[in-house]
Amino acid sequence: MVVLERIGVYFQTVFHLASDPINIAILFGSVMLGIMFGAMPGLTSTLGVALLTALTYGMDTATAMVCLLAIYVGGTYGGSYASILINIPGTAASAATALDGYPLACKGEGGRAIGLTTTSSAIGTIISMLFLVSISPLISFFALQFTSFEFFLLAFFGILISGTLTSPDLVIKGWIAGFLGLFLACVGRDMLQFYPRFTFGISELDSGVEVVPVLIGAFGIPQIIQVLKERFQIGETQKFQRILPEFGTIIRNIPRIVRSALIGVGIGSVPGIGEDIAAWVSYGAAKNTAKHPERFGKGEIKAVLATEVANNACVGGAMIPLLNLGIPGSPPAAMLLGALMLHGVTPGPMITFEHPTFITEVAAILLLASCTMWVVGMLMAKQVVKVLRIPTQIFMPIIGVLCIIGSYALGLNIFNLYLMLPVGIISYFLIEMGYPIAPLVIGVILGPMADENLRRALMVSQGSFLPIFTRPVALILLLTILWTVFSQVPYFKKRKNQLVDKIRRRKPVKIKMDPEEG
Repeated sequence: MVVLERIGVYFQTVFHLASDPINIAILFGSVMLGIMFGAMPGLTSTLGVALLTALTYGMDTATAMVCLLAIYVGGTYGGSYASILINIPGTAASAATALDGYPLACKGEGGRAIGLTTTSSAIGTIISMLFLVSISPLISFFALQFTSFEFFLLAFFGILISGTLTSPDLVIKGWIAGFLGLFLACVGRDMLQFYPRFTFGISELDSGVEVVPVLIGAFGIPQIIQVLKERFQIGETQKFQRILPEFGTIIRNIPRIVRSALIGVGIGSVPGIGEDIAAWVSYGAAKNTAKHPERFGKGEIKAVLATEVANNACVGGAMIPLLNLGIPGSPPAAMLLGALMLHGVTPGPMITFEHPTFITEVAAILLLASCTMWVVGMLMAKQVVKVLRIPTQIFMPIIGVLCIIGSYALGLNIFNLYLMLPVGIISYFLIEMGYPIAPLVIGVILGPMADENLRRALMVSQGSFLPIFTRPVALILLLTILWTVFSQVPYFKKRKNQLVDKIRRRKPVKIKMDPEEG
């Protein structure tokens, strides 16, 4: 009865959202905008969500989530256009799609490839939505057992694992970026004793560093500088014929689609990784289990299905830790966390008590966004692809104006522009030196959670860390953090690799049985 009641509430929420013409108009507009952001190389769904976050300030929470989740879903899918037709991934999440998508387009099967990616992307999002609805109550139950120490360790782990997994070369660079964001989060008056910290006498910093200008500056300004400094030459777009969904091909590949969706949801649930890792892991799994792996990279349709299902399933997967624990599972989810805080919604274990229907609303929006994405992708793909012929440099001044408007619109505060510009310039130089930006942003967002809970826990325990060792969840989190750190130390890393190699070299002992002995 409880399950049927939840299903009834879910479909009632879907009907309620779909019956509002304003929501439908925003849904279609945001999905189309997201597809264009994903299709244009240099523009990403992360940047799209960051720019729209401030513009949703005057909306109610449900309408704002429709807008932001729709551009997130559309941007993740839109990157497949550029990958398939011009072999230039529109987003990092669609880089794996280009390996087999472009060869298909060269064979004259671009329309078929886009039709299959559109359908598989919608299926991946829907499957991840089902996991969001079913797993969230279980995670919320365990999260309610958390105390201040657990919340501090969880926030610290989110920053640490994000730096570990997103660093292009040295892991220490990811950690430095994360701790830099953690330092920025400590600027302003603390929430417990209201004492000013690192404000240098600037009254505008008393309220702390605003999240939205940091988000826009960290992702928008470096992208503008990077595109404008390079000579961008776009290749000729491949022609494609009629787009067909090919449901028969989808049905024959259901086991592979389910496997890719599970990979996407699982990787999306790990803080700070993102859709690009999910796509590559799914691609590798599809190739390793294929009967003809030699076809991969030459136009294998199974590879395209695997990557697109996984990167879109990562969207719903990233929502699971975001809503239930307050830890973003991907860079766009980090933008959504900032948007939720802007609208007075604090993700975490208490969200089911403070906003009982919010997770159901998010799942309903994901369903509507995936259906809208499928309709727009099937009907308007040829028109949207025409955007690819426009040089990206033309869009950059527009993006710059949107960055300024988005930062200033938050409280009409000119100081946010003074904050956005230096953050953007510093982020650009960090990127040039090989430092990932996602840990910095996650550090800014999770910093207050880590700071406040650590200080509260120490006040309760009178400065003692011993309660960590008496609480099983806190101890597990502490051991996980220590394992993450020590696994990157060269000595321990070398010993671990030697142990793995020794296990792999060990051949199983074959015992020959005498036939007469049975």
